[in-house]
Amino acid sequence: MKFFLLPIITCFIVSLLLTPIVKKLAFRINAVDLPNNRKVHVNIMPRLGGLSICISFLVGSLLFIPSFVNIWPFLLGGIIIMIIGIFDDVKGLTPQTKMLGQILAALIPSFSGITIDFITLPNGTIIEFGVMAIPITVFWIVAITNAINLIDGLDGLAAGVSCIATLTMSVLAFGLGHPISSLMGVILLGSTLGFLVFNFYPAKIFMGDTGSLFLGYMISLLAITGLTKSAAIFSLIIPIIVLAVPIIDTTFAIIRRLIKRQPLSSPDKLHLHHSIIRLGFSHKETVIIIYLLSSLFSLSAILFTKATIWGASVLIISLLILIEFIVEITGLISSNYRPILNLIGGSKKNSSSNKEG
Repeated sequence: MKFFLLPIITCFIVSLLLTPIVKKLAFRINAVDLPNNRKVHVNIMPRLGGLSICISFLVGSLLFIPSFVNIWPFLLGGIIIMIIGIFDDVKGLTPQTKMLGQILAALIPSFSGITIDFITLPNGTIIEFGVMAIPITVFWIVAITNAINLIDGLDGLAAGVSCIATLTMSVLAFGLGHPISSLMGVILLGSTLGFLVFNFYPAKIFMGDTGSLFLGYMISLLAITGLTKSAAIFSLIIPIIVLAVPIIDTTFAIIRRLIKRQPLSSPDKLHLHHSIIRLGFSHKETVIIIYLLSSLFSLSAILFTKATIWGASVLIISLLILIEFIVEITGLISSNYRPILNLIGGSKKNSSSNKEG
């Protein structure tokens, strides 16, 4: 415990002290978020807050990661992502430019040996990805980076979900025998918590793409180094469960746009947080609901690592049913997509008719 206590406290304090400074800088260089018909906020907000997370993480890594550990692929890729985010927050970048930058950042750790190398099947068979390890890893890093970026739509949402995911990954990584990955997770957790003090509803500053891209990038790497290297059954599923909320939101955003034949980068107000607000929940209540969902999936990931094959199968089926209900209730695909709810509603109507008869 002492091994992790000093890093998390240090990074929390560094981030806490930096955030007000970054807020002043954001206004000075016009890195602000203007309200529009797609945004929830109504005031001009500084949006460079993620810079405090980035700097705090870099400081914590240099102070607390042992010198024999090669952390430079993490840090170099993270710096590239941070620069992309800063430019986007200040000037605005095209989706194509951002994607190219993310791929470049993803290639650095991938070519440095930080890759998703295999998956273990229930019968103990290990499937090696071989030459496909690098493209699979790049896809994973870019996908998770964008998933965290897309969920950043309410005060404290992306930061809080990232904290829950990072804490879970740190605990799991330590249990699976990856203490350095766990330590890096703790450093990221402390850095994000310090910023969350100013970002939780009502937010005084937004993290912007500087923060959401950086968090997504680092979380994707922590998942690789801390979770996918285990020979446990379906180890690749564990980080997917932990990150289920941003993955669900991103996946169904893509499905919606494909159905409507819209560009994948086109914005809308149908993300998970928008959909929950439409159900009648307040801004703060919506954030807390998504925190609870993230915690539920994180707890499921922990149970998954302890379960037998049959237990893991039941857990996965239960989570898939839960996801279907979430999609239908919130209207993530469309308000008309409600097959199970309509079936349940039809059954209730039939039952009521039979009683009346």
